[in-house]
Amino acid sequence: MLQQQSLKQLRILKLNGMADALALQWNQPHTYDDLSFDERIGLLINQEVTSRDNNRLQRLLKAARFKITARLEEVDYTHPRDLKKSQIAALQSGDWINKKHNLVITGPTGCGKTYLACAIGQHACHQGHSVRYFRATRLFEALTIAHGDGSYPKLIAQLAKADVLIIDDWGLETLTQSQRNDLLEIMEDRHGSKSTIFTSQLPTTKWHTHIGDATLADAILDRLLHNAHKLNLRGESMRKLKSSLTEAEHLG
Repeated sequence: MLQQQSLKQLRILKLNGMADALALQWNQPHTYDDLSFDERIGLLINQEVTSRDNNRLQRLLKAARFKITARLEEVDYTHPRDLKKSQIAALQSGDWINKKHNLVITGPTGCGKTYLACAIGQHACHQGHSVRYFRATRLFEALTIAHGDGSYPKLIAQLAKADVLIIDDWGLETLTQSQRNDLLEIMEDRHGSKSTIFTSQLPTTKWHTHIGDATLADAILDRLLHNAHKLNLRGESMRKLKSSLTEAEHLG
């Protein structure tokens, strides 16, 4: 009775990890017989910390809304696309996020830009950073809707708050004047305070022309590119190659 009351009180206090660890000690008493009181208390505290860390990670991953599940440990370096392990190792440290730098990933379709952006973003979540993922077209759609229903200030504030903002498939469609203004607003809020990842099929040399308005392009790109790390991928589509290999295996 006293045990159940203690567990209930721990859960009321939202110490669920500690409650689970205490229940385990009661259910398997012989496993912990040789441990001192301090050691057993230490196990309870460690389990609570681990539980909270895991819960926070799950909240960060859910809030980010990544397009795909990706891991830096599973990045393919065998495909010839000019991607070096040293580049990913440098990003993996998270120092670029702490310094509020940006990241630009360019390359032809199918070369793994989205996978890399999501893998880097998910690694950032594991490091405790908040991340938001958007395809560029969906982001601008959301901003257009927000202008219409009055939620624009709230959405802009949410975008500004994320430690890492991923804008995927940038440059597929010509920007309207409103979209240029929105992009400048986003980059102005994040400049020097947060990190932004852009992926694009367009090389950065064509971004100024793509934005369309010379003055706004200068302002946007100055805030984005001056401290940006760059991954310039090349080579054939990885999706196309994998599809060809699968077809060959079936034929074989």
